Amino acid sequence: MIRITDVNKSFGETKVLQNINLVVPKSSVYAVIGPSGAGKSTLIRTINALEEIDSGEIMVDGMSIHSKKTDINKVRTDIGFVFQSFNLYPFLTALENVTIAPIQVKKVKKATAIERGKELLASLGLGDKFDSYPSKLSGGQQQRVAIARALAMDPKVMLFDEPTSALDPEMIKEVLDAIRKLAKTGMTMMVVTHEMGFAREMCEQIVFMADGKIVEVAPPEKFFSNPESARAQDFLSKVLNH
Repeated sequence: MIRITDVNKSFGETKVLQNINLVVPKSSVYAVIGPSGAGKSTLIRTINALEEIDSGEIMVDGMSIHSKKTDINKVRTDIGFVFQSFNLYPFLTALENVTIAPIQVKKVKKATAIERGKELLASLGLGDKFDSYPSKLSGGQQQRVAIARALAMDPKVMLFDEPTSALDPEMIKEVLDAIRKLAKTGMTMMVVTHEMGFAREMCEQIVFMADGKIVEVAPPEKFFSNPESARAQDFLSKVLNH
């Protein structure tokens, strides 16, 4: 479903992605972890062309994302993206935030979009928040609205860029529970996260990055119990003991 081949990306003199190669099969859930500055967020943002690449190729469902022939706006309707900060429209209700893109971009009938939006919000525990504005919602609730908004476009792939990093600790669980529920539907997902427990429990593969490179890819049980690389061993010794 997602195929990344020999991808490189620099910001000025800084190489943020170096020879990245990765295949994420359909219906798989991959966690991308690593120290700050590893290139995790840049990698996930290149998959729907929020960041351009200098060389290489990224394919999603057979489409070359960075090809000049590709209509990226059309492709993005198939790639849901959930940001660190919720990026909701403050002047729209929760339901309006969820329905605006299907109505305006995919030309879904308003009644159909509203019905689907209510279903999504209810499934994420927000059935009583349809008419609430973002300012009246907690951070965890806003992030769940953002997830519903992405799902409303019926994407083939979901990308999460540290979806809990802007949340207070007590709000993290409700967002992770929402992602867990989504994972069980068979959605193809990549999740940049610093929540090691979530990565260990829910993800089929751990992609460990450092210094702009993929250092190691392994199943959770192997990665967390016996990582091959010294860099991963050092990282885990710090994050699992604190």
